[in-house]
Amino acid sequence: MILQSPSRLGLSNNPGSSLLRVLVAVAIVIAASVLAAVGALRPIENGLQDLGFAMRSTEASGQVAVVEMDAASLAAIRQWPWDRTHYARVVDRLDRAGARTIAFDVDFSARSNPADDARFARSLEKASANIVLPVFGQQASAADQRQLDALPIPLLREHVLLGSVSVQPDPTGIVRDMPIGTFNSDAPRPSLSAQLAQRSGVADQPFPIDFAIDPGSLPRHSFIAVERGEFDAGAFAGKDVVIGATAIEMGDRYAVPRHGILPGLIVQALAAETLLDGIPNRVGWPVLLLPAFGLVWLILGARHRRQIVLRTGGAVVVTLTVLHFGAILANQIFAVAPSVLVILASAIVRWAALVHADFEQTRMIDPETGMPNRRAFEKEIVNGSHTRVIAAMIDGFETIRMVVEDSEIGSLFGRIEDRLCAAGCGERIYRVDDRVVAWTTALEPFEIEGQLQGLAAVMRHPLEITGRRIDARLAFGIADGREISDAAHAASQALRSGSCFAYHEHAEKLVLDQQLSLMGELDEGIRRGELEVLYQPKLDLRSDRITSAEALIRWNHPTRGYLRPDIFIPLAEEADRIDDLTLFVLRRAIEDLDTWCSAGHVMKVAVNVSAVLISSPAFAVRLEHILREEGVPRERVTLEITESAAIIDFEAARSALEAIRALGVSISMDDYGTGQSTLTYLKGLPLSELKIDRSFVQYAHRDQGDALLVSSTVELAHQMGLEVVAEGIEDADCLAFLRSIGCDFAQGYHIAKPMSAEDLLELVRISPPLSSRKAA
Repeated sequence: MILQSPSRLGLSNNPGSSLLRVLVAVAIVIAASVLAAVGALRPIENGLQDLGFAMRSTEASGQVAVVEMDAASLAAIRQWPWDRTHYARVVDRLDRAGARTIAFDVDFSARSNPADDARFARSLEKASANIVLPVFGQQASAADQRQLDALPIPLLREHVLLGSVSVQPDPTGIVRDMPIGTFNSDAPRPSLSAQLAQRSGVADQPFPIDFAIDPGSLPRHSFIAVERGEFDAGAFAGKDVVIGATAIEMGDRYAVPRHGILPGLIVQALAAETLLDGIPNRVGWPVLLLPAFGLVWLILGARHRRQIVLRTGGAVVVTLTVLHFGAILANQIFAVAPSVLVILASAIVRWAALVHADFEQTRMIDPETGMPNRRAFEKEIVNGSHTRVIAAMIDGFETIRMVVEDSEIGSLFGRIEDRLCAAGCGERIYRVDDRVVAWTTALEPFEIEGQLQGLAAVMRHPLEITGRRIDARLAFGIADGREISDAAHAASQALRSGSCFAYHEHAEKLVLDQQLSLMGELDEGIRRGELEVLYQPKLDLRSDRITSAEALIRWNHPTRGYLRPDIFIPLAEEADRIDDLTLFVLRRAIEDLDTWCSAGHVMKVAVNVSAVLISSPAFAVRLEHILREEGVPRERVTLEITESAAIIDFEAARSALEAIRALGVSISMDDYGTGQSTLTYLKGLPLSELKIDRSFVQYAHRDQGDALLVSSTVELAHQMGLEVVAEGIEDADCLAFLRSIGCDFAQGYHIAKPMSAEDLLELVRISPPLSSRKAA
């Protein structure tokens, strides 16, 4: 029995495993560093920061008050834009109430009524509070990358401060940061939030907004209420007030972490609240990655799963605690995603190593018998020097299983193993399949044959299993090289033929003989009427009637039963017999076509043609002869060429098809979409029809990708003057989809299964349009 207990990924404490442990830790840290450096961990970092906001949810300080241009204000004033006298009255009210700063997030870059502008300017001039009016930049147009800066009109900005209200969402469309200032009109401008909080910094230097602050805790007042003086006298004393739109109708809304969608005014207020405690400092991910390396070392040294869970959980808690308290106590925003990643990655690696160690002892053992299994045998073959494999297959194992209890199967194989080992088969016998054991040998073939004959004689004696005598005859397979499956296949062939043993080469010869025999019977099968032609109808989606059919060959072999075409057609191609078979189908199809037409039903018929026949001059001559002989209207005959089949000489194939097309026969490309030269075939071959393979059609009504492929193929074919047949229609929804995209024909089990020529004639004769049949 081969049992392995290697030390993988530091499972033991020897120096080699310690070195491997260091290398794994370093590799994990390097991988995380690379991912962090290229920005791949940004979504994880954002998620952890959002978790941090939720963990330390706080109330606003109350220093920043919000005056909202809300729905109530819009309803009261009833016009837009508002007269600037409204803003003047609000400034007067707030100034008299003792506001420290009054900041507007409202665009004043355009002139309005001169009297209103003058009234607003007088209020700004006489106000004791600091007044901040907004500036912002925006792109000129989609095609013009220039930044156009908007400033308040000169009359209004003479006695005020300016504050940038530009907001730049991240690539995912979420606002996480706000700039300390921006460059507008070639000058640095503090941001509105910086003006409110009275903080200075570097233009275009972003700072993270603290979304742990609850927006609902901000002091909020309606614009119209402030204009009318309907507020407590001390509500604004010493406060920094920001005025702007919050009504949904006025837009200016942004996606933010934790809170979803917020008005831009509230985002500005939260940014100002953030700056009241100072500008938050971002601490880069390398700072925490070094101590994380120590945590990784501890996790990789865990000796059992419980230790992994405890150490990993503790490491993650420590990392998130640094994130949490760093933000609360020191206004430091730590990047922790790489550290968390290396902690979790090391836990996964260590867990996998322990799982591997647990399974290493059992994965090589067959649980039912305790014998070494196929994996162990494959390892033995790779590492061993033996040149041959022998497999022994138990005859009638299914019957034995019905007699022997499951718990006794181990005893059965144990007895077999004892006899094989006693006969000198080797040190180890492996159970490589349900009823197959195997071993390796260095014996020469003539020595093996004698040994196996002796084993067969030994195995003729019944085995004693818990008081029962069980017959377990063995058949042996011999394979050169290292392929277990070859030896098992040879044993199976020996068992079927009643032989004691078989070589793998001999098994292949048996298969070859069978194939040659089958081809030898083909002509006789045609003569005896064993080969029959069935027809699968095609529904014309314009008339909703069956107007054509595809001819399909079937072989009802007297001893082998019904043989699928994919069994004997490839053999016919290899044996150079496919032309006779194809012409047989063609002649039969033309005869049946003539019968249908004589009965008053104008039909078309399609016959499959192998790619190997396309450029065959002899086939073309015989085809023309049949067409002339039968006298059927040639426009009712279609030859279907499989697009997935390889056309080796494309130019020769094109010439041959053009000659066939000149006879009046239509050419269809079958199984369209499964080959590798689709566009070349469409462009270069004289086609009249395209058949889309069922693999694309079957679920096109449910799968958006398949729907796009099918609809675009139909459109392309129509533009090229081709009709389109869709294969594989199995339900009404798929058929409805094909109708909706203008497909010409449909074929599949939902329309009808393959049937005889007589049944098809009856179907066409008595059937109303398909839509009527489904309705009935």
